[in-house]
Amino acid sequence: MSFVKPTLLKSTVIFAVFTFISRIMGFIRDVLMASVLGAGLISDCFFVAFKLPNFFRRLFAEGAFSASFVPHFNEHLERGGKKEAIKFAEESLAFLLIILLTFVALIEIFMPAFLFVVANGFTEDEAKFQLAITLTRFTFPYILCVSLMTLFAGILNSLGRFAVTAFLPIILNICLISALVFASEWMDTPAHTLAIAVTISGFFQLLILYIACVKAGYLIRLRLPKLTPKVKALLITIAPAALGAGIIQINLLIDVVLATLLPAEGSVSFLFYADRLNQLPVGVIGVALGTVLLPYLSKQIAQGKEKEVINSQNRAIEMGLFLTIPAAVAFVIVPYELIHALYERGEFGAEQAAATSAALAAYAVGLPAYILAKVFSPGYFARKDTKTPMRYALYALGLNLVLNLILMQYFAHVGLALATAISAWFNVFLLAFGLIKRGHYKFDRRVIKRISRYILCSIIMGFAVYYCAINITDMTSSSGMEVVKGILILVSVGLVSYFVSAFTLGAAKYSEVKSIFSKKG
Repeated sequence: MSFVKPTLLKSTVIFAVFTFISRIMGFIRDVLMASVLGAGLISDCFFVAFKLPNFFRRLFAEGAFSASFVPHFNEHLERGGKKEAIKFAEESLAFLLIILLTFVALIEIFMPAFLFVVANGFTEDEAKFQLAITLTRFTFPYILCVSLMTLFAGILNSLGRFAVTAFLPIILNICLISALVFASEWMDTPAHTLAIAVTISGFFQLLILYIACVKAGYLIRLRLPKLTPKVKALLITIAPAALGAGIIQINLLIDVVLATLLPAEGSVSFLFYADRLNQLPVGVIGVALGTVLLPYLSKQIAQGKEKEVINSQNRAIEMGLFLTIPAAVAFVIVPYELIHALYERGEFGAEQAAATSAALAAYAVGLPAYILAKVFSPGYFARKDTKTPMRYALYALGLNLVLNLILMQYFAHVGLALATAISAWFNVFLLAFGLIKRGHYKFDRRVIKRISRYILCSIIMGFAVYYCAINITDMTSSSGMEVVKGILILVSVGLVSYFVSAFTLGAAKYSEVKSIFSKKG
């Protein structure tokens, strides 16, 4: 019996492979940034400038617009055919472009006031505040490109063409790595060069995606904005979808805002580097599942296949948690060894590594919840229900804010990370309970068995990694090739112990691996 229907499994694997390559390049980029920028004033300013457009991208573009556009596009494609779907895409593009141009222009003009709100802690240092303003003005046009990309990506994803969409982040990493290696001294600081490279990468990404759509037979032309009933239906669902799909991003932004108020220099950077490593399984597994699952469920719902919808979600949970649970255990057990090996060099010292590793362990507590949210949210969005996830998101947001204000008093930046993890679990509980109550989802016996076995296998792996780390402390705390060897040993012990346990205890089956490469898939 296959792990999940081959179409969903293969599409997810393809997306995940490209995303994994992108994440590896992202870590190379982060290692270079840690070495060049360190964790201090300049890095804090750049990461605020980098996070803000990415926050709006994930919230409104990948979150709200994608969650709203894909189900509508699939419906028009199923009922009206290709011509009707293209017309809807063109009408949507016209309104999206006007909204984005207005939004970006307003933020650029009122950037000092905007940063006064979201990075108020920087205002105490005038030089730091002015640097943050300059860098954010350089990076913010990126949201224009990446939001337009979401529409074209939605078209390709609805057609089952996920590879191009998954490839796009590689372009961003290439641009940033090139800026660090070849142009870091061209401007006042390396951060200035990086900020400009962010926006340049957006134009390249948009061009590649548009060409891919044209080659797929979907030439989308510009037209004058017109508030048709179809566009109005799309716009109505976007606002609540922004909160429903973006709760994790909102929580992370709150972390950044509050981190600027902490007395310790580099608090924003500690959270950034920790979140980058924590986002590896989220990006590779969670984003892949969420991206593939939404058009998949939309089509099944449009065809009235409710039983297949529930089955798809259960199999997606299995796929998502198979690697996520052991990753979370590893991040909690050996966070310092990982952070030390990846970042501790140049301007990034032992003190910064210790602070970052503590944040990583806290973020990892919520890692499975981040993945589950990617599975449960499409269950609402595919049915064009964006209001319910928004309501749940507001509850989780309120909890996160309360916990932030309490925990940061005792644990500083680590308390912010822990609050985000707890609120992520609360949000997932609400999403799952809501679907179950409506009869749109139920845990089948197989997924419960699988999850329990994943947890058992992860515990076995955790003990193996812990005792291995104790015995090779000299290697993992050194530098150069020694620390690389130490990390490779740790990772190898973790992978071998987990996969041997998984196949032995029935958490995974060889037939499922074969199904990925079968021609029928």
